[in-house]
Amino acid sequence: ASAMTECKMTYNLKGWSVIYKTSRGTGHITCSNGQEANVSIVTHGGGFTFGTSKVIDGRGVFSEVADISSVYGTYGEATAHAGAGASADARAMFKGNVSLSLTGKGEGINVGFAFGSFKITPE
Repeated sequence: ASAMTECKMTYNLKGWSVIYKTSRGTGHITCSNGQEANVSIVTHGGGFTFGTSKVIDGRGVFSEVADISSVYGTYGEATAHAGAGASADARAMFKGNVSLSLTGKGEGINVGFAFGSFKITPE
């Protein structure tokens, strides 16, 4: 059996929504086996959603994986959000058998719910 590793991510995101929701950002992933990578993040989705948002000081924790390459790809997500000024962001999402939990501090003016994708690619 191969050893599993724990990976964590720090990230920032900035986006907007008017029915369609999109955001872009960057992150840095570090794993307990010493692997690390800078990544790009893109989210897309739709639903009843409106506003602008910015997540700063975001933190993510992945389920255990065999290798850092297992965390790259597109995760499915469902979000509900509401905020004016400072706010908090929390999300949980899945890609096959890999899960990702995100938390972060944010700012913006937004309200609604959306379904979509959260894509992580190495830079």
